[in-house]
Amino acid sequence: MTHSTSPVCMITGAATGIGAATALRFARAGWSVAIGNFDASTQESALAVETQCRASGADTLIFDADVSRDADCQRAVDSVATRWRRIDALVNCAGTTRVIPHHALDALDAAEFERVYRVNTIGLFQMTCAAAPLLRETATRERSTSVINVSSLAGLNGTGSSIAYAASKGAVNTMTLSLARTLAPHVRVNAIAPGMVDDGLLRRSLDTEAYDAVLDRMRANAPLKRVSQPAEMAELAWFLVAHAPALTGQVIAAENGLLLTGV
Repeated sequence: MTHSTSPVCMITGAATGIGAATALRFARAGWSVAIGNFDASTQESALAVETQCRASGADTLIFDADVSRDADCQRAVDSVATRWRRIDALVNCAGTTRVIPHHALDALDAAEFERVYRVNTIGLFQMTCAAAPLLRETATRERSTSVINVSSLAGLNGTGSSIAYAASKGAVNTMTLSLARTLAPHVRVNAIAPGMVDDGLLRRSLDTEAYDAVLDRMRANAPLKRVSQPAEMAELAWFLVAHAPALTGQVIAAENGLLLTGV
């Protein structure tokens, strides 16, 4: 067991997308990084992220976790505690979805609702609960620790890949408020609600033609006529952790103006 002199960021779903970009951002800032990997299907990507983090001089650890399983969450936190004995920031980025048109009510059954909620909502809660004691222990009088929940525009306006996905992210937004009250004053809890992020969850849910069509539509609909990149969301997570000591219980929409359109 070693005690890290560098702050530690633990990131679920860090093999790809926003999670991977977040790991790299904190690594570049000199933090130690715990990279959350789902299973064998994402292991190669997680190893590539680890290599990039180490190239920035960061100490790293890959942990395997299906956040829908509470035992996995506990085991993951235990591995970080054994390695570094601290967590300064937890970024809950693991997520899942399946594209089901909102009008296709008969296509969305209870099993799909439960599958999405087990990861996006319950998994986020379980991982935060597992990390909370170490987050509190790591905090000091001068410096709070942080939880960043990666939510979605879908949780603010009821759009997105399915009604189940939108509902799960709406629950994340509400839970962010509840956890911010519960974990204060030592731990701050905030959420980021991205709109369309290129190379995000949808890329792994759609074929190339369908995905490109979504990108084009989102660019056309957004007042800023663009979609976001994972690195932008990572930069926002970094700001909330490192430069926003007064912010807690906030859900920050980063959606290129789509909330302005009502779409």
